[in-house]
Amino acid sequence: MRIGITCYPTYGGSGIVATELGKELAERNHEVHFITYAPPMRLDQAVDNIHFHEVEVRSYPLFDHPPYTLALATRMAEVAVQQKLDVLHCHYAIPHSVSAYLAKSMLRPKPLPVVTTLHGTDITLVGADRSYLPITRFSIEQSDGVTSVSNFLRDATFSTFSVRCSIEVIYNFVNCDLYLPHSGGGLRHCIAPGGEKILIHVSNFRPVKRPMDVVEVYSRVQKEIPSVLLMVGDGPERSNAEWLARERGVEKKVHFLGKRDDIGELISASHLLLLPSETESFGLVALEAMACEVPVIVSRVGGLPEVVEDGVEGFLVEPRNVEEMARRALELLGDERRLRDMGRRARRTARERFCASKIIPLYEALYARIAGAP
Repeated sequence: MRIGITCYPTYGGSGIVATELGKELAERNHEVHFITYAPPMRLDQAVDNIHFHEVEVRSYPLFDHPPYTLALATRMAEVAVQQKLDVLHCHYAIPHSVSAYLAKSMLRPKPLPVVTTLHGTDITLVGADRSYLPITRFSIEQSDGVTSVSNFLRDATFSTFSVRCSIEVIYNFVNCDLYLPHSGGGLRHCIAPGGEKILIHVSNFRPVKRPMDVVEVYSRVQKEIPSVLLMVGDGPERSNAEWLARERGVEKKVHFLGKRDDIGELISASHLLLLPSETESFGLVALEAMACEVPVIVSRVGGLPEVVEDGVEGFLVEPRNVEEMARRALELLGDERRLRDMGRRARRTARERFCASKIIPLYEALYARIAGAP
């Protein structure tokens, strides 16, 4: 099939999932066309069957803000005609599904089947804003297929928007052949030459991710167990987290690495992942850690309980409960056998429930269904 994909290309879960989906589809001999304003961050090398179409947004004195939604709709329609797309897949409702509706209307009577995947803040934050709610509901209902990344998000969509359409839950996925357990290479020794335990946090450092809680947890852990903390990513809370590390006197043991392309290697070299988010519609980085045989300690919020079973692949802790998260971390890091066993169970869960080989066929079936393919 010829599949168009539109996503936010920046550092964030929805863009990562969309990009990895495109790469997996290309591996299965589908022709994939990304339509967005910049190349997706994880599309960092040429891949057969993957093409990028830039959306150019021009500024005019009449407009306070460049009309990206209109430029995107125009580009979607152009690519759909030029590349004979069978389906257009929009990740994140606002504004992508709105632009897709406009593109579809421009091309009538020629069909352009549209799939919209709901990822999280497009529903729980942006879309729920009263000024955006009606257009978000409309664009979702006008899609030919709608998916969400968790049951939590599906239920939140029905509750917030009262949409009159079906929503299929298709979980996020991980390539279990790329995200692998620690291989015994030199990265772990490079990070912790003294054999310290390695904790890791990966996010876009927005307040909802609570990176300062990560530093608070670590400051308690390192008092009892020699350890280092990797803070991977960037965003508005980074400077506050750096300040807190200095205040707690752990700045030499906390490494702020910024945005990285080697996420899998960094996670695999770690012993424990911390994700104390205020809310998560799925928690992709937790799944990536599980695939790497790394136990996780995460908040009991949103879709995370659908990914992590408390006491099996890691621990679920109430959000903002720094003391409990630190206690659980010390409990695991202080028991090598339990840490290892929990990591193995995490890897097994990732392989059995969330591996790309199990999830991608669900998208392929959806595309075929709405495009009328045999």
